[in-house]
Amino acid sequence: MTRQLTGTATLLRFALRRDRVLIPVWVAVNALMVLSMPKTLQGLYGTPAARADLRHQMAANTSLRAMVGPVFGDSLGALTAWRVGVYAGALAAVTSLLVVVRHTRDEEESGRQELVSSGMVGRRAPLTAALLTAAVANAALCALLVAGLAGQGAPGALAFGLGVAGVGMVFATMAAVVAQLTESARLARGLTAAVLGAAFVLRAAGDSASDGGTGGGSSVLTWLSPLGWLEDLRAFAAERWWVLLLFAAAVALQAAVAYGLAGRRDIGMSFLPTRPGPAAGRLGTAGALAWRLQRGSVLGWSIGFFLAGVVYGGMTDGAAELVGDNAKAREIFQRMGGRSGPTDAFLAAMVGMLGLVAALYVVSSVLRLSGEETSGRAEPVLAAAVGRLRWAAGHLVIAFGGSALLMLLAGLGFAVGYGREVGPVLGACLLQVAAVWVIGGVAVLLFGVLPRGAVAAWGVAGAVLLIGWIGPALNAPRAVLDLSPFGHLPKLPGGGMEWGPVGVLLGLAAVLVAGGLAGVRRRDLAG
Repeated sequence: MTRQLTGTATLLRFALRRDRVLIPVWVAVNALMVLSMPKTLQGLYGTPAARADLRHQMAANTSLRAMVGPVFGDSLGALTAWRVGVYAGALAAVTSLLVVVRHTRDEEESGRQELVSSGMVGRRAPLTAALLTAAVANAALCALLVAGLAGQGAPGALAFGLGVAGVGMVFATMAAVVAQLTESARLARGLTAAVLGAAFVLRAAGDSASDGGTGGGSSVLTWLSPLGWLEDLRAFAAERWWVLLLFAAAVALQAAVAYGLAGRRDIGMSFLPTRPGPAAGRLGTAGALAWRLQRGSVLGWSIGFFLAGVVYGGMTDGAAELVGDNAKAREIFQRMGGRSGPTDAFLAAMVGMLGLVAALYVVSSVLRLSGEETSGRAEPVLAAAVGRLRWAAGHLVIAFGGSALLMLLAGLGFAVGYGREVGPVLGACLLQVAAVWVIGGVAVLLFGVLPRGAVAAWGVAGAVLLIGWIGPALNAPRAVLDLSPFGHLPKLPGGGMEWGPVGVLLGLAAVLVAGGLAGVRRRDLAG
């Protein structure tokens, strides 16, 4: 067994060096999201009576409970775990699955793993190094959360930090299993992300059916989800330490399965090989090929945005009632969504949040160009009668057109869930496209000019997400909020329309895309 782990330490150091930007950025974003919450909650619900009233209202509000979970205590620590616990766990899961797939299936797909394994490297060393890299990221996140929340109660802080890290490791080992089953890194990421989405849906369904944390047990559906385990750990509210055993058991079982599968297949192969295409090609253009490669992603994101719009639209009235007479809560919603009343402010805030998430889609879609280039698949395409700009344009049409489609579907979802003011909400959703395209333009520019640094586009998207999520809650200075293109959009519905900033954002996006395409045209392939 020792021989099969030969070279693990070297591969771990190499993986950490490759992820020296990606891991710190995502860990910092996650930690800041959590650690900013106690101060925000203190401003919103500064007295025990106000916090007890919030807990009582949440127990009766099934729609909001489905979104953020039940409240198990009225301390600032318990409210922090309630407000951001599920999202911190989900973000840790995303980081972990990306890290593991990157250092396993991505390496095999690119051919680098075969070269590395020809040296003094054990059969299970690459998988072990990938899992240890994810463990380092989750351990760092856990340490930051425990240190930052210790003032709210040391036992609760430790439970919360271990729970969030546990969710991350559950999905890290799950990604390790899926990476053995699939032949494509893209499919491995997509399947693991789909399981994460299913876990969120199960948790939401279970929480909406439970008693809201008033003393009864959780729904069976909640116990089927690792995100539900994080809730039922009940950090800062009579911690259930035994729930950590569920995380440990899941991690151990999935890791054992991954190691067993890894020892039974050849490098580059999989247990679910990709089906060969037809003998006669049916894709006549570069755009058709790009659509064939990205259609699954577009479909998955489209369904998610439509359902999110339905959910947020359905909970609009309940959110307005929850804000009630709380001046601080109303002020935060106004900073996020404008001053046109609690209902319009909530709608505008949720539309803005979906716009921020759409920025993640556009970055992912644009960087598919980078994946095609580094994997060597772009070279045979460009060896035919296909120019670089036409090849890139096929993917960019899907990236930018797809982001507009996502926001359109989100608007339709709001119309279904809310049932009123269809036109203004739909227009507000489409308005977000201008800011989304700016983030996409940054990704195109990085890919064209600095191809090896194209991954930094994720850092830009993460920073924008952080500003949009935390900035209003912390009452960040206007100069900070203006760093995000979303900070320049009119607050709709309810606010006044301003075409000037929208036109500037669209022009900036066009300039960024043009600069990126100029770089693609001039530089060497894979240079």
